[in-house]
Amino acid sequence: MDANLYDEFGNYIGPELESEESEEEDEQDEMLEDADAEMDDVGDEDMEDGPQIETAVVLHEDKKYYPTAMEVYGPGVETVVQEEDTQPLTEPIVQPVKTKKFTFTEDELPETEYNIEYLADILDNPDLVRNVTIAGHLAHGKTSLVDCFVEQTHPKIRIEDCKDLRYPDILFTEQERGISIKNSPLSLIMPNTRDKSFIMNIFDTPGHVNFSDEVSAAYRLSDGVVLVIDASEGVMANTERLLKHAIQEQLAVTICINKIDRLILELKLPPADAYFKLKHIIDDLNSIISTFSEEEECAISPLLGNVCFASSLFRFSFTLRSFAKSYVDGYGVNISPDDFAKKLWGDMYFNSKTRKFTRKPLVSTSQRSFVEFILEPLYKLFSQIVGDVDTTLPNLLNELGISLKREEMQLDIRPLLRLVCRKFFGNHSGFVDMCVEHVPSPAQGAERKIKHVYSGPIKTEVGESMLSCDSEGPLMVYVTKQYPTQDATSFHVFGRVMSGTIYSRQQVKIMGENYTLEDEEDSRIGEVGRLWISEARYRIEVNRIPAGNWVLIEGIDESIIKTATITNVSGNDEAYIFRPLKFNTISSVKIAVEPHNPSELPKMVNGLRKVNKTYPLLVTKVEESGEHVVLGTGELYLDCVMHDLRKMYSEIDIKVADPVVTFCETVVETSSLKCFAETPNKKNKLTMIAEPLEKGIAEDIEAGVVQIGWNRKQLGEFFQTKYDWDLLAARSIWAFGPEVNGPNVLVDDTLPSEVDKSLLNSVKDSIVQGFQWGTREGPLCDEPIRNCKFKILDAIISDEPIHRGGGQIIPTSRRVAYSSFLLATPRLMEPYFFVEVQAPADCVSAVYTVLAKRRGHVTQDAPVPGSPLYIIKAFIPAVDSFGFETDLRTHTQGQAFCLSFFHHWQIVPGDPLDRSILIRPLEPQPAAHLARDFMIKTRRRKGLSEDVSINKFFDDPMLLELAKQDVF
Repeated sequence: MDANLYDEFGNYIGPELESEESEEEDEQDEMLEDADAEMDDVGDEDMEDGPQIETAVVLHEDKKYYPTAMEVYGPGVETVVQEEDTQPLTEPIVQPVKTKKFTFTEDELPETEYNIEYLADILDNPDLVRNVTIAGHLAHGKTSLVDCFVEQTHPKIRIEDCKDLRYPDILFTEQERGISIKNSPLSLIMPNTRDKSFIMNIFDTPGHVNFSDEVSAAYRLSDGVVLVIDASEGVMANTERLLKHAIQEQLAVTICINKIDRLILELKLPPADAYFKLKHIIDDLNSIISTFSEEEECAISPLLGNVCFASSLFRFSFTLRSFAKSYVDGYGVNISPDDFAKKLWGDMYFNSKTRKFTRKPLVSTSQRSFVEFILEPLYKLFSQIVGDVDTTLPNLLNELGISLKREEMQLDIRPLLRLVCRKFFGNHSGFVDMCVEHVPSPAQGAERKIKHVYSGPIKTEVGESMLSCDSEGPLMVYVTKQYPTQDATSFHVFGRVMSGTIYSRQQVKIMGENYTLEDEEDSRIGEVGRLWISEARYRIEVNRIPAGNWVLIEGIDESIIKTATITNVSGNDEAYIFRPLKFNTISSVKIAVEPHNPSELPKMVNGLRKVNKTYPLLVTKVEESGEHVVLGTGELYLDCVMHDLRKMYSEIDIKVADPVVTFCETVVETSSLKCFAETPNKKNKLTMIAEPLEKGIAEDIEAGVVQIGWNRKQLGEFFQTKYDWDLLAARSIWAFGPEVNGPNVLVDDTLPSEVDKSLLNSVKDSIVQGFQWGTREGPLCDEPIRNCKFKILDAIISDEPIHRGGGQIIPTSRRVAYSSFLLATPRLMEPYFFVEVQAPADCVSAVYTVLAKRRGHVTQDAPVPGSPLYIIKAFIPAVDSFGFETDLRTHTQGQAFCLSFFHHWQIVPGDPLDRSILIRPLEPQPAAHLARDFMIKTRRRKGLSEDVSINKFFDDPMLLELAKQDVF
């Protein structure tokens, strides 16, 4: 098309095109003339009232008519003609439809060993269901173990080249990092050694200590735990923490000693030494259990059947009973597998002449029965395959009754070893036996579970229904986890049906963590969408789920933040909520976030709201300075949070400030003066002092060992017997703070002869609120107060109720708490991490060097039994822990591996109120100046004045008293 034939507005000005006349063309010409006539009729006066309209009548070569902008869009539309294209060449004119996908999913249901309908039918029988969490230290083989179960139940999912499938790791980021980040639930039908099928509801949990909050969410929905332990590394720091947490959650504990192939192929231990290595692991576990458990029957032993041995790499697992059964079935031995299994552990020896077992060795070289009947055959199997395959393996396979195809015999060593072990050991029936016998079914374990997780009374209709796991009773569902949809736009909630039956399209009442019978604000009505049985990478849709089972629910996630209780809309008004999750760590690492483009702040806030749903221990809040703060357990945790925030939920660029840690404020002495404060109307006066709490009280309060909800007599007896408080003070405890389990105590230490108790009790709630407010935001740098006891010594309260309202008492109570705190030698407290470093012997000195640079100190340094590695245990301040792992690997050439987690609070050296200390920028401070340095920098970051102003917290009469005493 020639551009000279058109004007700047696209109007055709060239010669008339030759074309055949037709009736259609005549009609188009008439329409054009009419349009021109209408435009001529528009006068200048009419055009001045509105925007100038430039129209373009465009004719193509075939004289097709194109309507003007005014005709298409109406009057008042301006046509803009641009001489230069402003859209970059890299950007397509028509944007493609953007599809978001963050998870691995199966497009259709894969083939299984069992019928899907059969799985749905078994759900109605809770005696055939086991809810189990698989937990353990990082890289001890939990996910690989679940892969074994998936391969057994899904015949087409087979990986023969020894690459980890990591089937439960459904996030792309999990596969890329090679580490589990989220819980992953699966429901599989697996047979035991008697070929009876059970539904194994299995939670695969992360092993990294930063994600222990995911384990807490899984524990709440389970009746038992399988603790996976690497046979080479043994009991690690996180193993001990997970075992302790499982005991606190009152779960049945079973053990799976995994990677026993490492004893053979890597450590090359003789069979007798391998036995002692395994026995050492079990002895360590029993000592931990005896420390934390009050029940003696919790001991674990292979003889009891609650210990399983496995190699997830080579796809086999067995218990003593399942191994004994293979002997009985294979050789026709006239002995029951149970009796034979009892002879296969401990100091038991087989006398080949008498064909009997004895407790004393016949000769000094006699092997224990476990070594002779289990380890030696296993060693021979490995050595024959790893050794001369062509000559020795065929004879071995003939003896074992294993047939392999010619192409299978040509496999590499590891795939061949995996194939032979799978055929030799068969399926994982021994593991199922262990879970079935030692983990209670939902019906059997209901009483222990409900008493632990339900916040209401048991002797009610709801309680009785949950105790009997009644699928016909009132609906009660406990939700502890939320999983994002494939495009991360909404969430599916995951929970356990405690009683009743949940149906799709059912109207339910959703109660949040703050719901009470008195305050029903934190509740709403919602409609259940679809229901699924979760299978990690795929889901099985069902129309109902009865009591005792896990369920994935669609459509009710909007109002749920962390945990929730789901019940019937009507007829269940007396239902209480299930208790919020209880964690074995805290979120102590903090980062501030803001969008690169300030206009995208709403997107970031929405993303923060979503990411807060998926991480149980994540805390997101807005500081008084206006900055948005995210608190997590460690660097890796926050790195994953920020990835999800940027990529999945907000899809914007976000700036992150340098990480900092949370501090606490405390006192080390009793207040030097009785501090008093008057209400603004001068009608009331409170007098208080502060002093440090006895060691251990704060930890007991936080752990729930003592609760403020107890009656006065029970509360008094606890403090009187355990901490030697006098009876009057013990029974005069008003509150813990902040919150109901805060590590501070408010005590009424007034005497009836001096104070009108009735008037004081009338303002008790207001004083407690002021105390809670004060302990939540301390006077040094707005951080929580910890380990303080506040005593009310005197109170003058107005007789008239109008003069003693909350507006008068609450701020006064807070102010007097602050003043007594400041006169009790205040100090800052910082979180300390426990660090466990695994390194070769020649790297131990480098570990000491790196720790010394970061104010760390070693508490233990010992070799790992049966291994060339050393374990170094140390403490390091959280504020100095950033980059510690990178620094450690640099100094040890990557040979050291470490994990760190919050352990305790410790007082920062120095006086934060010492004004003689001069803080110079960009200079490291000596130890005596650290408290002052931390306080000033924290106050600056929060937008507070540089130093603490005592005038803010002291009344004029109190300042005069201070001047007399020359306190400041």
